[in-house]
Amino acid sequence: MRIELLLNGEPAATEVEPNTLLLDMLRDDFRLTGAKRSCDVQVCGTCTVLVDGQPVSACTYLACEADGRDVLTIEGFAELEEFERYAAAFERHAAVQCGFCTPGFLLTLKSLADAGELSGEDDIRHGLEGNLCRCTGYRAILEAARDIAEAVA
Repeated sequence: MRIELLLNGEPAATEVEPNTLLLDMLRDDFRLTGAKRSCDVQVCGTCTVLVDGQPVSACTYLACEADGRDVLTIEGFAELEEFERYAAAFERHAAVQCGFCTPGFLLTLKSLADAGELSGEDDIRHGLEGNLCRCTGYRAILEAARDIAEAVA
């Protein structure tokens, strides 16, 4: 089946099988490898991308569901001017260790900020519940998220 979407701000199209996952389409057809495969059950957040501004687990989201929609990956986010503010906060607080989970955290934070749901500690913790980090212990990520929240407030 043919899928047409807005991918990182640009029209894109590809042919996929009906059971193709969004993660596989992004990685295999478009060579966008920032979203990672890890749990395959919507638990860890490493495969997070934004579909129409909302974070989705690309490891369980069918590619056909993205037909006609706006998909933003970490590669597309990195091209936006606002990305520098997010990257600088993560760097300032040493919120990146191995980096495997970082794209999912950054895209989730962008979604929360865009929706005005990044106003306090409880919002941040709740909003990031679906993202796991196996390296940092979260303190640094939460500090970076607070910086981002302050910058967008």
